Amino acid sequence: MIRAEFLPILKDEMKRRGWVELDVLLITGDAYVDHPSFGVAIIARVLEKEGFRVGIIPQPDWHSIKDFVRLGRPRLFVGITSGNLDSMLNNYSPSKRKRKRDVYSPGGVSGSRPDRAVIVYANRIREAFGKIPLIIGGIEASLRRLAHYDYWDDEVRRSILLDSRADILVYGMGERQVPEIARRLNSGENISDFKNIRGTAFTVSKEELASIKEYVEIPGFEEVKDNKKSFCEAFRLFYNELNPVKGRTIIQAHQDRFIVQLPPSTPLTTEELDAIYRLPFTRRHHPYYERFGGVPAFKTVQFSITSHRGCFGNCSFCALMSHQGRIVQSRSAESILNEAREFTRDEDFKGIISDIGGPTANMYMMGARSYSHVKQLDMLKRVRELPGIKKVCISSGVRYDLILTDKTCNYLEELCKHYISGQLKIAPEHISDKVLSIMNKPSSRIYQRFIKKYEEVNKRLGKKQYLVQYFISSHPGCTLDDMVELAEYMRDMGYFQEQVQDFTPTPMTLSTCIYWTGMDPFTGKEIHCARNEKERAMQRALLQYKDRDNHRLVMAALKKCNRLDLIGKGKRCLISNYPSKCPGET
Repeated sequence: MIRAEFLPILKDEMKRRGWVELDVLLITGDAYVDHPSFGVAIIARVLEKEGFRVGIIPQPDWHSIKDFVRLGRPRLFVGITSGNLDSMLNNYSPSKRKRKRDVYSPGGVSGSRPDRAVIVYANRIREAFGKIPLIIGGIEASLRRLAHYDYWDDEVRRSILLDSRADILVYGMGERQVPEIARRLNSGENISDFKNIRGTAFTVSKEELASIKEYVEIPGFEEVKDNKKSFCEAFRLFYNELNPVKGRTIIQAHQDRFIVQLPPSTPLTTEELDAIYRLPFTRRHHPYYERFGGVPAFKTVQFSITSHRGCFGNCSFCALMSHQGRIVQSRSAESILNEAREFTRDEDFKGIISDIGGPTANMYMMGARSYSHVKQLDMLKRVRELPGIKKVCISSGVRYDLILTDKTCNYLEELCKHYISGQLKIAPEHISDKVLSIMNKPSSRIYQRFIKKYEEVNKRLGKKQYLVQYFISSHPGCTLDDMVELAEYMRDMGYFQEQVQDFTPTPMTLSTCIYWTGMDPFTGKEIHCARNEKERAMQRALLQYKDRDNHRLVMAALKKCNRLDLIGKGKRCLISNYPSKCPGET
């Protein structure tokens, strides 16, 4: 198989191409993996397709400017991303402990990216190159484009635009915005004049604000940082303008500066998305990482296929809506088939496609009012019938409510028969309808219907296949009593939660707004939030009540809920009597 060439990360690689300077320099907090699952790889290849000379500096040593200048000063601009994850989420657990592993780094070793990577990298670039056009983007910048609650500081922080001193913030996926910026800079325009690129944000002075027409002004940083009702109002106004068709420009004051967020970029068409996935990715990590055993995150996606983007599920805790958007954008079946054919020419391919999906696997070719899986099943069938393909798996999570709603085909039966490798991922998140309502998730009744149907289908097919179910602790609205109810449900169903999902407030989600303010921004209703670390620890422990290391916390929770009936030797008990004192007991 003939492979494309990696984009340069070292000066010698530039020289081999005959390049004296770059047009665009991209900085990322991830290792360099030239695969379409990595955002910086997509942006780099899109720019390359436009004819620009692009270099990448992955995971630079941020303690000095030395790493940042190794490819020289680029002719047009520097682009910065923290990588595929927010650096704070990547570096810390929900309990704010340093993570020991970083799957986006060589060998999975942590410590290769700083906290608040976008800000740190941007300020090093300013130190190194001075007044060069500086663009920030990716998930970390995208979700911090306005004043936002920061869980790790436990306070409201101002827009990342100000702390990074960037010229433009690109929010969303960026394939429209970044090439336009490059083209306009290349034609001699000044970056200070770029005030009309959808999907971007920038700062202006009070005098410059007069040139911005038809905007919605939301409460400013100085107001929302101390006033939780104002924070809710700002979030409500922001949330209502996320529509790429009807959304309006948003203005937010930060002392004597104003953040201007233009409406979201228009969704990519199927033809545009297909063109992106035709780009010449090597589908490898850079050879430099071989000595470290590679990059763990790459190994899980090497032979996976992204079929679509976006999600109309609107889960309250999900940041995707503010980044990829609500509108599902799908590739053509032929585009996906061509990518699968390329796999069969790869010497490392064993015939198994690990996943064909997106944020929600079964939203392929769906609209918010059209829940048919027919096109997805047709596409999957064509892929699995290709010569050299032994198995096609759906490893991304599915929305079980969509499966139950669809009467156009036997989707679940086809899924269980052909595309599950022993288990299917679903995310019921909780069993309490009160909590599910705040999460904007389907009711427990729908969840129970799905479980019953899943079992019936597998029994009819003569298969033993399981559900991997994800539940969340400490979500806004969830009390200890609700977690006891969930623990009892898990006991009755014989489930054991190996991995705990503890709610982490990420910037600019509805759940995070509720967590910080203690109220629903749309109704003003007060909502209980587990902000106390002891309560969060007890909620986590109830998800894994069988783990003996958690018994003290479980006992403390059961006593607090007056559920002593669940302590003892009976079949319905969660834990047996435990002689040691519980946290807080004297």
